[in-house]
Amino acid sequence: MNGIESTIKSLDKHLGNTLRHIRLDNGLTIAEVAKRASLSRGMLSKIENGLTSPSLEKLEHLANALGVTLSKLFHDYDTPRGGAQYVKNGEGMEVVRRGTKSGHTYHLLAYDQGPKKLFEPFLISLEEESEVFAPFEHSGVEFIFMLEGRLEYTVGDERYILNPGDSLTFNAEQPHRPEAKLKMPIRYLAIIYYDSLDAMEHEQD
Repeated sequence: MNGIESTIKSLDKHLGNTLRHIRLDNGLTIAEVAKRASLSRGMLSKIENGLTSPSLEKLEHLANALGVTLSKLFHDYDTPRGGAQYVKNGEGMEVVRRGTKSGHTYHLLAYDQGPKKLFEPFLISLEEESEVFAPFEHSGVEFIFMLEGRLEYTVGDERYILNPGDSLTFNAEQPHRPEAKLKMPIRYLAIIYYDSLDAMEHEQD
């Protein structure tokens, strides 16, 4: 097993343990969480046991089902405590690659923000072979800043064309997703902001 495979296995194990602990703390069964997250009980069991790498969509559904932020699932994973967090270029934690293809790459750029998670910053890369996104809906306000390429992005019933330097801010409770890849490669920064009440509610769940 090489270093990358070892890191992925370690992350899968961490995610599984974290999901199980949050589920048990909330007094929920595998069947209850699986139903909320639109997953089979077998799939959730595999994820909790670190036997499979969940896609971003599955993690998003599980976080929503458990009432926590996506970053809470990665909390305490290989992170320094206190002080500033320095992430060098190209060294943000690769969270997941959507589905079985390597087209959607998410790098979580900060994942140790103290007792309350007020924001989640992601660097997102889309490649030609990437799969189509299902619409996302979650709490908070999302800010997108286009770095490279050209992308059509949908928020609710509206579509926006994003070029380098363009930005988009919206209520993330609306359905939203990358719609069409117009010029490759595509890279953009996505930051999800939560108000203090949202953050406290997520941490208490």
